[in-house]
Amino acid sequence: MSLGSGRSGTLVAAALGAFVVVVSGCAGEKVVQGECRPFNGADVCSWGRMKGNTLVAFGATIPMKSIENAPADVPMVWPPKADAVVPMPAEVKAGTGFDNMTFYWEPHGHPPGPYLTPHFDFHFNTESVAAIDCADSTKPAQLPAAYALVDVPIPQMGTLIGLCVPGMGMHSLPGAELNATALFQKTMIVGFYHAKPIFVEPMITRATMMERRSFAYDIPAVPGVAATAHYPAKFRADYDSTAQAYKFVFTDFAGGTK
Repeated sequence: MSLGSGRSGTLVAAALGAFVVVVSGCAGEKVVQGECRPFNGADVCSWGRMKGNTLVAFGATIPMKSIENAPADVPMVWPPKADAVVPMPAEVKAGTGFDNMTFYWEPHGHPPGPYLTPHFDFHFNTESVAAIDCADSTKPAQLPAAYALVDVPIPQMGTLIGLCVPGMGMHSLPGAELNATALFQKTMIVGFYHAKPIFVEPMITRATMMERRSFAYDIPAVPGVAATAHYPAKFRADYDSTAQAYKFVFTDFAGGTK
């Protein structure tokens, strides 16, 4: 996949950034723009929203073009390679501990069974994940309520302890989903490594995003969050028909438990 963004992607990113600034300005808040990275022919951009010196929201803008242009197939590589890494603004890192966003297109899905459908993994990480090799199989002492951290056998690859993926970490999932017979549509994953929380991940099917409809759900309280990190308790995916983009929004930074 090419990493060249091109002029059209840059113009789209600028327009989306301007849209966010105008909307936030109406509420007496200001947006701090992060960086952009190309993804399927469009630029995905990070941002934070400030009220005075206080961070009140952070997230990323996902153009529909990047969803529509997702290829039907991509070569299988292991460990998986992120389609892009988007740094968060300094204000977001200082206010919450979240450092970057990595994302992956899964054209055929992945195990366990409910997730074997085309979807996107949007990881919001509190640290660089480059050094995560899954050599440490230590699981956290506590998980979010009603979540499970299972060991998943992968044909010809062995068993992933805690569904640990190099470059990502362990994936805890809602327990009810793991036992479901139907394919999932959207969910929130909480990730761990070295027995500590390191990411939250909206995992969303392409079909859901192609509906071009806003949606929201709560993020569970996460045990073991570091004192320097402040996890969000709310997530929204706001669809804007004018900008032809989703705006992923994290708010209510009281979701973690120390």
